[in-house]
Amino acid sequence: MSTNSIGQVLSCSPEAIIVLIDDLKVFEEHKTALQVGRYLQIAQGNSDFTIASIRNIRGVHGQDSEGKPKWQFQIECQAVGTLIDGKTFERASVLLPVPTEPAFPADEETLSKLFAEDAEYQFPLGQLSLNKATSMKIHGDRFFSKHIAIVGSTGSGKSCTVSRILHDVVGIADDKNSNLGKQNNSHVVVFDIHDEYTAVFTLEEEQEFTLNRLDVDSLQLPYWLMNSEELESMFIESNEQNSHNQVSQFKQAVVLNKERHNPGFQDITYDTPVYFSIKEVYRYIENMNREVIGRLTGEDRPKLEDGTLIDARENYYFDKKCVFVATSTATATRATNGPFNGEFNRFVSRLETKLSDKRLRFLLEPVKSDGMPFETADFEQIMKQFLGYLNRANVTIIDLSGIPFEVLSITVSLVSRLIFASITRS
Repeated sequence: MSTNSIGQVLSCSPEAIIVLIDDLKVFEEHKTALQVGRYLQIAQGNSDFTIASIRNIRGVHGQDSEGKPKWQFQIECQAVGTLIDGKTFERASVLLPVPTEPAFPADEETLSKLFAEDAEYQFPLGQLSLNKATSMKIHGDRFFSKHIAIVGSTGSGKSCTVSRILHDVVGIADDKNSNLGKQNNSHVVVFDIHDEYTAVFTLEEEQEFTLNRLDVDSLQLPYWLMNSEELESMFIESNEQNSHNQVSQFKQAVVLNKERHNPGFQDITYDTPVYFSIKEVYRYIENMNREVIGRLTGEDRPKLEDGTLIDARENYYFDKKCVFVATSTATATRATNGPFNGEFNRFVSRLETKLSDKRLRFLLEPVKSDGMPFETADFEQIMKQFLGYLNRANVTIIDLSGIPFEVLSITVSLVSRLIFASITRS
């Protein structure tokens, strides 16, 4: 560190430290070290220094007492830590410098101490742009527990950056598995929209690095794990005039069907993640759309063509398309349309279209390896495909390139929610 200060503290607060440089020559000599993003070390009045990052530079041009032109520069900084006795760096500042304390540019020796590896800050993120010889290391657990964005223009290397970071996480370097023969419990799930990460994590067989890759043909994501918002987003058009009726009857059908297939469960709700049959729900809605109510004395219930009166819709509507009695205004055969008769034509058509769309098989017709559909008891097996425990992989890539656009957000939302719920429970 230079023994000559370049300025002194003008003001100080937890939000910002203002350093004043009142000499144009000094500023010009140290202009390279005074750019935004670089660091200053500021005396605290003892043997310690506050390390501060430059955030803003303001120049004021005026005149001195003799009328000669004079420049002053105010350097706004943010404290990032404390250099203790010129030896070790702590990422906190108990004390902040007071006005008149001298400020100095941070030299390479100081930067090396600033970004030195320790027990907590050990994850490599790259090299410091201010000093290419200094490795930038961060607290890995804190880094990956936050929302992070890597942004840049097309072709700037965003995908390569993500790949390199993830390589460091799972231990890949120069196409080699650095954890060969070791236990590595880290696991990464990648939602790959353009199928560009499979090659990044594919190593030679002798490296014993197993990549767990799921695509539209291998992904099994049962619809019955969706919550109410996801189900309605997929099957109901909110801009239709009668959408509120669609929601009410769809919700009722789903809850009744969940209760039907899970008799051992108590207090089942619309959002309870247990099995139900979407095909049976479709039949229920179609029967509601065709329902006719008998209006003879003592009837006032749905009435089938053979004269059967339906007391509980769930006992009839799930199993088949019912044939109802014809509407009539005659005294002996009086019958009228049900409350939703003809109202769900578009709703029924939309359900039928979704169920017949083979692109949605991974959602609406997922099956186990034995060809049987997934049920409530298979939840653990469903989760294993995402977390890689079926083959002890450290990386799961979910290739979304073949997923229909209209269910893309639902797919990502559902998988993410299941993973976080599983981790929370464990």
